[in-house]
Amino acid sequence: MSRTRGLRGALAALFAMGAMGAAMTVPAAQSAGVTARTERDVGARVIEERPVGKRIVDLTVRSPALAQDAAVRLLTPDGWDQRGPGDRWPVLYLLAGGDGNHLTWTEEYEVQNLPELRDTLVVMPSMPLFGFYSDWLRQAEDGPRAVETFHLREVRPLLERHYGAGTRRAAAGESQGGFGALSYAARNPGTFRAVASYSGFVHPLAHPHAVRAAMNYLGMDWRRLWGDPVAQRDVWEAHDPYHLAPRLRDTPVYLSSGDGRAGALDPEDVEPDPDIPGLEDPAHPFPEDVISPTEALMGEESRTVANRLRHQGTPVTTHFYRGTHDPAYWERDLRRSLPMLLRSLRPQQPHS
Repeated sequence: MSRTRGLRGALAALFAMGAMGAAMTVPAAQSAGVTARTERDVGARVIEERPVGKRIVDLTVRSPALAQDAAVRLLTPDGWDQRGPGDRWPVLYLLAGGDGNHLTWTEEYEVQNLPELRDTLVVMPSMPLFGFYSDWLRQAEDGPRAVETFHLREVRPLLERHYGAGTRRAAAGESQGGFGALSYAARNPGTFRAVASYSGFVHPLAHPHAVRAAMNYLGMDWRRLWGDPVAQRDVWEAHDPYHLAPRLRDTPVYLSSGDGRAGALDPEDVEPDPDIPGLEDPAHPFPEDVISPTEALMGEESRTVANRLRHQGTPVTTHFYRGTHDPAYWERDLRRSLPMLLRSLRPQQPHS
């Protein structure tokens, strides 16, 4: 069994859910020796700042958008501890899957050991369970889910004011986080210079039944997210990277996904994903050798979005392969896509 295989449980099989969002809410109390930064206004503020390892700092953010405290992990660049008021570094946002577990990047993928990231501030924000990188149309049963506002209008300004974050940014994400990277970039032109999606749910309007099935399985009211895909189609389209593709025309995009079949990084005894009622469209059944239906859907969506982006002239890099919805593949593609992402963060040279 691989070290990531535990994520392939019933929820993990749908959009990388493992920890059931436990990493999202964090204690408000500060530990001894911990520094707190506060804003003069009543907006989001950092209430806890805690070093947890070499170059790793955990922040607790009191978020009005989420009406709770939420976590952000930073991987800091060399020299960050001695930064001056004007020092700024390029920023790479790494977005978690549907469980919102921001710790995966350092605990599973060990990005802190990648020498390519020693000159970059890496930001790993948490998210409520199945938050879908969106400000929900209607409040969830357990409170607000204004995830986009939390990430881009609360966390980002805080980091740029106090933590050395510059304005050269890229974003990458696994599973639901891949959707977040593309959707954020398209909905906020100029915010990210390049984006990458690893098995991302990048065209949800192509499979609204999958959104319904996943959220029903989790006991959530799926219509609170973007509403009904027919009656509120405009809301779905306003978040869907396929329909937002024209806004990504000048943004380098990396798309990767498997086909749902057992692949090179799956163990020999890999088991099929658990059955999620309603995930399969009876009119378009999965091939018999597909053991990861979620990945089959993500592969179809990624190819569709890649074709649309290429048609309009977007610089697109793709890696499509035989494989399942599993973190082993996402770690591989993170490393494959890093050169493109980091290249976009270099200072732009003036034309001669």
